[in-house]
Amino acid sequence: MQKGIIGKKVGMTQIFDEKGNAVAVTVIEAGPCVVVQKKTEENDGYAAVQLGFGEVSANKVNKPMKGHFDKADVAPKKALREFRFENCDTYNVGDIVKADVFGAGDQVDVVGVSKGKGYAGAIKRWNHSRLKESHGTGPVARHAGSLGACSSPSRVYKGMKGAGHLGAERVTVQNLKVVKVDVENNLIAVCGAVPGPRGGLILISDSVKA
Repeated sequence: MQKGIIGKKVGMTQIFDEKGNAVAVTVIEAGPCVVVQKKTEENDGYAAVQLGFGEVSANKVNKPMKGHFDKADVAPKKALREFRFENCDTYNVGDIVKADVFGAGDQVDVVGVSKGKGYAGAIKRWNHSRLKESHGTGPVARHAGSLGACSSPSRVYKGMKGAGHLGAERVTVQNLKVVKVDVENNLIAVCGAVPGPRGGLILISDSVKA
């Protein structure tokens, strides 16, 4: 059965393995999530399971979303996300998905929204090198430099790396190992770092390349 769950990034810490080695892990508060909707090929053109995560007051939900939750007979949720599984028949509306769907040793893919850095220069954004800072370079050591040829093609090619908005985009980290699962507190410890700030929304699913 394919598995997926919505969570919230708690932070990073370290865990000692059986050999006494310190392993850097990210702790994620995963679930409990509820199945709000099942999408099918006949009705929606694709098969998916919609999960809801996080409590929210009914006063903060608009009427269309209130009807959506009432139809599923579940309490309003703060976040809704879809997981496309090959076989969605194992899930039913109203089912509760908890952290115990994953176990220690599982390989997972983690999706999050990276930290927003705002407007960044070419060095910070693309890891460009600085110009030399002597022999008349002037105050442009951290500028992007030449953008291409002169008379031909007389334009800048599309996709040229330069200064601009950095971060705040969807990032997927693949093949992370689940180190520990705390079922009572709905916590999953994943080896390594995951994108996003503390408190950011995280999606965990089976690794597609494991």
